[in-house]
Amino acid sequence: MKPLRFPIRLKLTFATLIPLFVATSICWLIGVYIINSRIVAQAQEKVRTDLNAARAVYDGEVEHIRDVVKFTATNPFTAAILEKSDRNTLRSLLVPLLKAEGLDILTAVDAGGKVIFRASNAEAHGDLKATDAVVSRALRGEQVSGTDVLTPEELVKEGTALAARAAIEIVPTPGRAREDEFVERTGMVMVAASPVRDGRGRIVGALYGGVLLNGNNELVDRIKKIVFEAVRFQGRDVGTATIFLGDLRIATNVYTAPDRRAIGTRLSEEVFNRVILSREKWVGRAFVVNDWYFSSYEPILSPGGVPIGSLYVGMPEKPYSEMKREIALIFGVVLFCGSFIGLAISSFIATRLARPIRELETVARRITAGERDLEIVIHTRDEISDLAGEFAQMTRTLAQREEDIRKLNRELEQKVLDRTAQLEEKNLLLVKTQEDLVRAAKLADIGMLAAGVAHEINNPMAIIRGNAELLQMALPDDDPNREEVDTIAQQVGRVERIIGSLLKFARQQQRRLGTVSLPPLLDDILKQMGHQVPLTRIEIRKAYAVDLPPLAGDPDQLRQVFTNLVLNAIQAMPDGGSLTVATTRDEEAGTCTVSVSDTGRGIAPENLKRIFSPFFTTKSEGTGLGLSVSYGIVKDHGGNILVESTEGEGTTFRVVLPLRQGGTEQTEGAPGA
Repeated sequence: MKPLRFPIRLKLTFATLIPLFVATSICWLIGVYIINSRIVAQAQEKVRTDLNAARAVYDGEVEHIRDVVKFTATNPFTAAILEKSDRNTLRSLLVPLLKAEGLDILTAVDAGGKVIFRASNAEAHGDLKATDAVVSRALRGEQVSGTDVLTPEELVKEGTALAARAAIEIVPTPGRAREDEFVERTGMVMVAASPVRDGRGRIVGALYGGVLLNGNNELVDRIKKIVFEAVRFQGRDVGTATIFLGDLRIATNVYTAPDRRAIGTRLSEEVFNRVILSREKWVGRAFVVNDWYFSSYEPILSPGGVPIGSLYVGMPEKPYSEMKREIALIFGVVLFCGSFIGLAISSFIATRLARPIRELETVARRITAGERDLEIVIHTRDEISDLAGEFAQMTRTLAQREEDIRKLNRELEQKVLDRTAQLEEKNLLLVKTQEDLVRAAKLADIGMLAAGVAHEINNPMAIIRGNAELLQMALPDDDPNREEVDTIAQQVGRVERIIGSLLKFARQQQRRLGTVSLPPLLDDILKQMGHQVPLTRIEIRKAYAVDLPPLAGDPDQLRQVFTNLVLNAIQAMPDGGSLTVATTRDEEAGTCTVSVSDTGRGIAPENLKRIFSPFFTTKSEGTGLGLSVSYGIVKDHGGNILVESTEGEGTTFRVVLPLRQGGTEQTEGAPGA
């Protein structure tokens, strides 16, 4: 039986199609897998970032309450009223403030912790709050803010209406609640407390205020609007935010029905164990109420550091699943069309390649039959034609070709070595450029956040400015408190200029260049620092260069940089220490250096590369923006910030600034900061 014969045209076609089909199938599978994994990874990274933004909004609300309480408590009139226990005057002061600032609680207590007046429930007074953790810390002189839990009895004292608002009807969850547990009456409250001091600095009482989070859907809706603005799927908003008290949803925009929020439902046991019990941030895929979500959770801690709830943001998985399905379909169609086109092309090429081979076969058969001096005519002008024309020359040229190949290999090896050295140099430059780009992108994000923060600060600052002006009009020039009131008004103006600088930074506006004399500027910062933090255990040392001329720069922005560095140094020495502020000049480089050194805790080596990153902070109440903004300001001035730190011994920040901006050096006679 004659074996089957497979023409070379068929073999070439299959030889082309089989690898193409295999490669196409593998590419499709790998592509779909990579796309799916990237989509999931990007979705999880997005909710992680969204949680940071939601936390910033949440902390902004706490800071607002703290500012209202703090500035009311530091008002000299408040101390006078509190010493007299004048409930009528307290009513006229606190009740309008409670309504104007949107607070649910605003209460004044005397130095012994006895309640003098509650703005939310004027009839309830005389009970003791000295055992309350937040109030007791305020009576010891601390500024306290955060999130706390109030018992039903405490809520009733603050007002029966408030206690009624706090009541959450619990939706039964199999295996997650007791049979007798139907209503949660405990209240989760954002609180702040501040001591009230008289003119001699004695604590005469405290003021504390708060906002109830139970049923506070306005806050979670605001978080959703800020974090998930314009993110929609099939005409519906896809972002969600929730505040949990323990494992119970007390405020949310997750819906169980079109008009019913999922308030009163429980947090899954797995997430509860990780976030509340283990106090860890949790990011991943989770089943939320009635659907799968890409979710991110973060514990909410009480002022004492105890987990009392959690903050959640998430996006439904459905939009991403639909996206993955559409991408997989498009990818499959593209690969199928490519395979079909490859079939046609491979068939055409196989036919063209087989024709000259058949001609060579015919010539070989004729030679076998005895024919000689046959001329092989190949018109393909390709390798087959070369094979027919160059076969006779192959033996003579083979040795020469091998030598040429060896020489070429040596040249290629040398070129590879040269190119490798060049690539290593370029890679180092690329890594440095990428780091600068990442930092620039983070500073751009800071600019956006700074604009929002500056907008939020403007409202309480307007109240402070108005009250300061009223005090100036009310106090005569020889009044002993007039100087403090003038200082408040002056510092309000300075804060407003700083806010303006933040807005300029956020909008990428040009700096307001002037001349800055560093010694007076640093002296003024150190003098004013005593109004912000206690300096009783801090030894301040100054070492200014005597030949330092004024430099060119924006006075307010540079004040912000040095104020932040000095404040950080003081906060790094809670038990006291030595703060050294020094200036030097480098005439050859045309720069000056301001050094701020402390003998505090120091910075861990693993944190040194991250301290200028936005939102990175080791402080419990810090935002992680101070050094990032300072870095941007110094870079915008053409300078640099260097840091040296030894953990347990102290830290030194060096700000190197050029004396000239735009090619013109400022002279001694130019106006100062």
